[in-house]
Formats: sequence, C-alpha cells, structure tokens
Amino acid sequence: MVEIVGVCFKKVGKIYYFSPCENKLEENTNVIVETARGVEFGTVVIPNRMIEDTEITAPLKPVLRIATNVDYAQAKANEEKEKSAFNICLEKITKHGLNMKLIDVEYTFDGGKVLFYFTADGRVDFRDLVKDLAGVFRTRIELRQIGVRDEAKMLGGIGVCGRRLCCNTFLGEFIPVSIKMAKEQGLSLNPTKISGACGRLMCCLKYEQDTYEEYGHGLPGYGAVVKTPDGVGTVMSVTTLKRLVLVKYDGDPVFKEYQADDIKIIKNVNRKDEELLNADLKELEKD
Repeated sequence: MVEIVGVCFKKVGKIYYFSPCENKLEENTNVIVETARGVEFGTVVIPNRMIEDTEITAPLKPVLRIATNVDYAQAKANEEKEKSAFNICLEKITKHGLNMKLIDVEYTFDGGKVLFYFTADGRVDFRDLVKDLAGVFRTRIELRQIGVRDEAKMLGGIGVCGRRLCCNTFLGEFIPVSIKMAKEQGLSLNPTKISGACGRLMCCLKYEQDTYEEYGHGLPGYGAVVKTPDGVGTVMSVTTLKRLVLVKYDGDPVFKEYQADDIKIIKNVNRKDEELLNADLKELEKD
C-alpha cells in the first residue's frame, strides 16, 4: 500500500496522484507539486488515502508545499498573462493566414513554457507561427492541437438538457460512447438528436448503459422470430427496462405485447450483420 493525494490542475480535469510527503492535506487545498513538465499549481481533490501499489505509476512525484500567498500571486499573474497571450496569438494567426481556431492559452506555473491549444480540420504548418511567438514571449512555446470534445470541455456551454455541459462540470475524463448504446436504449439514430454541443455522441449515453445491458440480457432483437402463447411471430419492438416485447403475426394487423419471460426465441437477428449505421453516424463516434 502507498499513501497518495489526488490533484487536479484544471477546474474539471484529470486527477493525478502525488506523494503527500508527510503533509496532511484536506480537499480543496491548493498545493505546489512537481510534475513531468516542471513545478505546477494544483488543487487537492482526493485527500490523503492509502491505495494499492498497482494503482499508481511509480515513482510518485512529490507535493512540494501548500500554496503560499506568493504562489497565489504568481498564479494570478499567470492568468493575466494568459489573456494577453491569447490576443497576441490571435493576431499572429491572422498575420500568417493559418486555418486554425485558438481555444485556450496556458502558462506553466514557473512561466517556463506557454501552451496554445487550438482546433483545425487537418494538419497545420505552424512553424513560422512558433518562431514569431517565441520572439514575443521569450520562452518555450508549444502549440497543441485538440479535438472538438476537448474544445467543448474548455469552453463550456449548455446541453440539449438545459444544463451546463457534463464535460465542463464534473467529467474529469471522457468516457467511450458508441452508436450501439443509442440503439440499445431505443433512441433515434438521427445524428442531430444524439449528438452533443461538440458534434459528437452525447456523453450521457453512457450513464444508463449498464442498466440497459443488464435488463436487456436475453431479449430478442428487432426482426427476431419468437414463439409466444399465441403462436409464432416477428418482434417489432422491445421495451428494455420493462422487458416487454411487441410481436407481429402474419395476416394479423394487431400487434401483441408480451413479457420477455413468456416468449421463446426461435431465430434471433445477428446484430453484427445489421447495417444500421451510415457515414454520418460513424463520424459521431470519432474523438
């Protein structure tokens, strides 16, 4: 077992483990830690805790100290410099005629590097831009291309549910989502109805997926041939959470509904062979 604390560097970001080095740290305590890219200012989100050695990547970097007034002043100064750097970079992008969208700027705590986050449709040759920016800021420059999901996470916004975006409020890391989830939950496969503000599949498709998988175990698929108390018919729809199956009989215009336990599957559909997805739907699954 090893003692750790969990630290975040962004409001809603990935949690990294550090060695507390005999410090007893409470949640929301601001600390100065050593990272792979230098000294950083972060916030404790997981107080001192013992975890298995297998859950960490050794060796753990240390927590150097609890943030002081000087550290707070440095962090505040970096925020002000980031605003200025953003405007300068926008001017340089326009000057060089680059097809890219600047999203955010981040100074490392010690000011040794400035990171510019951007989105673009394809690869961008920004070598001249980096040289120009280095001449202005007199420090190391890094331009980092991000995806549309990361863009939404950084900028925030309102989802179709009327609430702030999950990725911008509590999702530290993106969770894998797929078209299969929308299908199993009986949602429309219309891209406009199942995509979020980022244009990709909504993260919330994952929230109830485990429940749908549990309740959907052993249920027939659409088009399956089943035997019911009234004969043999074809499945027209399935209500997963209630485990209800709607069945159509040849020559009978009236559909009948049964509990899943009251029917027997004669021939199920091969879901792998179902051509349910078109190019637009597949595009939504990209990061």
